[in-house]
Amino acid sequence: MKSQIYNQAKYYEIAFSFVNPKEQANLFEKFVRKYSKIDVKVVLDLACGTALQLREMAKRKYKAIGIDSNSKMIDYLNDESRKEGLEINAIKADINNFKLKQKVDFAYIMMGSIIYVKNNDLFLSHLNSVADSINSGGLYLIENIAINWADTSFFKPQRWIMKQDKIKVKTTYQIVPKNPLEQTVTQILKMEVEDGGKKMKFIDKDDLKIIFPEELKLLLDKDGKFELIGFFERDNVKLLKNVSPDNIVLLRRK
Repeated sequence: MKSQIYNQAKYYEIAFSFVNPKEQANLFEKFVRKYSKIDVKVVLDLACGTALQLREMAKRKYKAIGIDSNSKMIDYLNDESRKEGLEINAIKADINNFKLKQKVDFAYIMMGSIIYVKNNDLFLSHLNSVADSINSGGLYLIENIAINWADTSFFKPQRWIMKQDKIKVKTTYQIVPKNPLEQTVTQILKMEVEDGGKKMKFIDKDDLKIIFPEELKLLLDKDGKFELIGFFERDNVKLLKNVSPDNIVLLRRK
């Protein structure tokens, strides 16, 4: 994927530094305790980016593996891991088609990155790659799968500003409907950066596909390698009562 945004790993990390990796790692462990059928010693972060969560898991002495297709993100993660004294195996690979040298016990994909799996054929390929990488009984956690279409607030732009040292990053994120029949949307992500008096702007626009809940179930049935545990609230081990863009989908390897 060609990208202005994801080539700016440092600014990207600042933009999304509102994420609390300790709380998210705590949530991972709650899901594992409740739903995993195996002990978890090795974890996999898909579309890992700068991998705040994976770095936290490494601090907790899990064996940590991260996959991302962007070499700038992988380089940044390797540099930050060395600074923090962490052992992380960062791999440049396509999340739709990859193979690990060893299987993991728990995998996750965060920040809605699953939307970059752009069609159902790729989704099946992705599921196969993940399934082949997880031990039987292990979990695959997907954060913020785009399952909403009826709620117009889903398409409103989100804006926020984050600062670190002398760097300020203003981020705008929006999903715009494109073709309801094909379930496609245009995702717009913009970063406006001020760094030491220098101003920069980076914009990505990607045409992507929404997968609805019942469609996801059919794809899982067709793949046959995962069971659907459920749709959960984003910050709790609590099943969703209504459709929401803030969600976690939990799968378990058969």
